[in-house]
Amino acid sequence: MQMRVFRCKLCGDAYIGEEIPTHCPFCGAPSKYIIPAEEWVNGQDKVKELSEQSRENLEKALQLELSSTGFYQAASKATQDQLVFSMFKRLSKVELEHAKIISKVIKPSSPWEVKEEPAGSDQENIGNALQREERATKLYGQALAQTTEPRVREIFQILIEVESTHTNLLENVASKNK
Repeated sequence: MQMRVFRCKLCGDAYIGEEIPTHCPFCGAPSKYIIPAEEWVNGQDKVKELSEQSRENLEKALQLELSSTGFYQAASKATQDQLVFSMFKRLSKVELEHAKIISKVIKPSSPWEVKEEPAGSDQENIGNALQREERATKLYGQALAQTTEPRVREIFQILIEVESTHTNLLENVASKNK
């Protein structure tokens, strides 16, 4: 097999490998959103005009992603379990990538920062994480229903799928940590 270059339709990052990965290693988008780099069209990840409703929903999404980033960072530091550490560390990076994607669209007027949030035991953190992912999936579903811009619809659709995979991951790890 030969090495090839792919691009993710959500984050736009390039991946080099022999095959399309099952999920984008940067933002977690499923493989159906990863395309050969030569099929990428410059500007396909841009939004020319944004409705007030979409801006409001994206701003809520940004705050949710930043909050989850901070929570996952703290949760990764609070555990001694390598599986839980690895999961929370990776989830913090994925959520931060989502915040960056959203910021490219709304271009916030002031810089944002990630603030670590208090973390508890592994079981408490996994429970909190499940609530966060379910809240995100619900918010993104509502936003998708209110959005008319094709790129913003695509972002919310992919984020719903990514957050659903996070829920599945958390449930699997929770069942192993009982």
